[in-house]
Amino acid sequence: MIELEEVWRTYRLGGEPIHALAGISERIEAGEHVAIMGPSGSGKSTLLHVLGCLDRPTAGSYRLDGQDVTQLEDDALAELRGHRIGFVFQAYHLVARLSAEANVELPMVFLGVPRGERRRRAAAALEAVGLLDRRRHRPAELSGGQRQRVAIARATVMRPRLLLADEPTGNLDSAAGAQVLDLLDQLHAEGITLVVVTHDPEVARRAGRVLVLRDGRVAARLAGSELGGLERALGRGKPGP
Repeated sequence: MIELEEVWRTYRLGGEPIHALAGISERIEAGEHVAIMGPSGSGKSTLLHVLGCLDRPTAGSYRLDGQDVTQLEDDALAELRGHRIGFVFQAYHLVARLSAEANVELPMVFLGVPRGERRRRAAAALEAVGLLDRRRHRPAELSGGQRQRVAIARATVMRPRLLLADEPTGNLDSAAGAQVLDLLDQLHAEGITLVVVTHDPEVARRAGRVLVLRDGRVAARLAGSELGGLERALGRGKPGP
């Protein structure tokens, strides 16, 4: 599904090149659950933005379902994002003045989905995350966990094949975070490809595979169950005998 070949993302700071991504080559199969970890500044969010077509590589190629998306014009990229990729962010990014239902409908408004179809899909998406009874509530009237579940409903309302989540439990307490992670696990079980950026090894353990980034490169590839390997790859804890 995802094929990265020698992907670089370089920025200029004071005239000097800063390599946020430095020659990453990786393949993520359809239906995988992959976690991305690494220290601050390692390139995690930059990689997620490239995968989500929110940013373009400076060099290299990115193929999504066999299509080289680096060659697409901006309008074609927007269309691709709208129909095939969902996004969940730590800060929810809900519109404060809109109800939960209207927030879920928002991407469909931009894609020209008729009003009746928008209402039907939004109701189904909110029911799937257990919040249909809160559809008239605005974000300020919802808990953090409920806001994130609304954000997940919005991200999946167009039934994307790829869901990208950037620290989806970072603003939540442990109970609300567990609910959100269970929901993401359920979506993955239904066949969606899930890529999660996280700093928490316990979140990464839920993934089938973990990529550990350092200085814009993949420093380690581990099974999600290898918590000890994760700790060592991240420089936490001591290797065993």
